[in-house]
Amino acid sequence: MGECGSVSVSFAIRGKMASPSTKRGSAEGGFSLLEMMFATVILLIGLIAVAQLVPASILMNNRNRTDSASLVLAQRQLDYFLDQPLTQAFFSDTTGISCPISITCQLGNPATPNVVVGNPVVVTNQALINFAAAPQDGYSYTYQDPNDPGETIYDVRWAVITNVNGTVVTSKRIILGVRQQGGNGYFQPITLDTMVER
Repeated sequence: MGECGSVSVSFAIRGKMASPSTKRGSAEGGFSLLEMMFATVILLIGLIAVAQLVPASILMNNRNRTDSASLVLAQRQLDYFLDQPLTQAFFSDTTGISCPISITCQLGNPATPNVVVGNPVVVTNQALINFAAAPQDGYSYTYQDPNDPGETIYDVRWAVITNVNGTVVTSKRIILGVRQQGGNGYFQPITLDTMVER
């Protein structure tokens, strides 16, 4: 009689008044096959989405590098033009750094003031070099960076508007554009537009 009283006391302390077979059935649990399939499909969709981001980010990184290289080349060439005396109509460089050895870089024509000389310019919201037209001799060249492993070729073109007072050159407006040639896709040209005055 004492044993039965202790057993019922232990059940009362635990707060359970159920049979042993009910306890074992409530302890079992897990996922059904359908739930596992849904979880797998959701995981695969997420992995495929992440996998598609990798090539897109590589392409964007390459395009940003090309745009940066075009901008650096355009800024460097414009600095060479601005270093020339305002009255100078052309210059050449025996080292080929500021102007290719094979050409003479033209800097406008004081005899035709207030006229675009060089490559054609398209004016929308800003003045842009028209790369659809044929390049003009003395106002264009192609450049390939010897240190670039991708051997990217750049088309460099410019136009100059010379302002004169009588016969004295007072200012020049230089519009310079650089565009990558070749490659996959379309690359937006870089255009710099500046004015140099006395």
